[in-house]
Amino acid sequence: MAHCLTSHSKRSFSLDLSALKSLPSATVTAVHECFGSPLKPATTNLWRVGNVDWTGIPLQRILDLAQPLSSAKYMWTEGLDCGSFHGTEADRYQKDLPYPIPANTAPLLAYEVNGKPLRRNRGGPVRLVVPGYLGTNSTKWLCRISLQAERAPGPFTTTYYNVPVANDKGQETGMTRPVWEMDVNSMITFPAPGATLKRRENGRVAVRGWCWSCCHVRTVKVSVDGAEIWRMAKVDKRTKFEWQRWEIELEMRPGRCELIAGAIDERNNVQAISGTRNHCHRVAFNVV
Repeated sequence: MAHCLTSHSKRSFSLDLSALKSLPSATVTAVHECFGSPLKPATTNLWRVGNVDWTGIPLQRILDLAQPLSSAKYMWTEGLDCGSFHGTEADRYQKDLPYPIPANTAPLLAYEVNGKPLRRNRGGPVRLVVPGYLGTNSTKWLCRISLQAERAPGPFTTTYYNVPVANDKGQETGMTRPVWEMDVNSMITFPAPGATLKRRENGRVAVRGWCWSCCHVRTVKVSVDGAEIWRMAKVDKRTKFEWQRWEIELEMRPGRCELIAGAIDERNNVQAISGTRNHCHRVAFNVV
């Protein structure tokens, strides 16, 4: 396994796995979310998400060794994943990210996941991990890194993993943007769909869940009346890059109830009620 830095840097070099592991390592806890199939409209929330401990070499240490030039505008990564995808042939899985690496992330060349060696089926022996970015950017079976002046030309940057750009009225503009940073998102973990909950003596029911984004989530709004009235939940502060817990107690009447939750991050990105891949989560249950 070799990792090479070329093109818009002063140095080019290779590292095998043992050389890579001899460098000072770090462990980062980060939420990891799958974007889903790029062949489908980005209108369904898949909930393929989890909180993961990654151990590896901070990418910036490798880039510093390469001595990047000012002409470097993008970082290309390539993984040993080849074959046919929807009629498109590719001998590598090639992705790119803007360079310099955004300050709100801390990418790793990861070789451990949750304290165990990264197995082949999860992209081992080494994969890129980019906290705050959707999983499609965390290239598996990593074999090459290069710094370039333009975006990568491969099909997974030019054809796939691009989404329409909408204006402030929600109308498509005909333009697209790369699937890079995570969208603001949240999920309700309690109560479960179809559950029956008993109210407390004060007529309230406890509700909780998780929220995440490419940055800090500042609030989660919750409604029990079809989004007519929203109440703000308590949200734990984010440390490092993990998801955040939220909770609230709501007064509810006996009978069927539908709960809606939507997060707002520190950039004022808001979950849409419906129609997007990160739309508000809804859970229906019974209250007695």
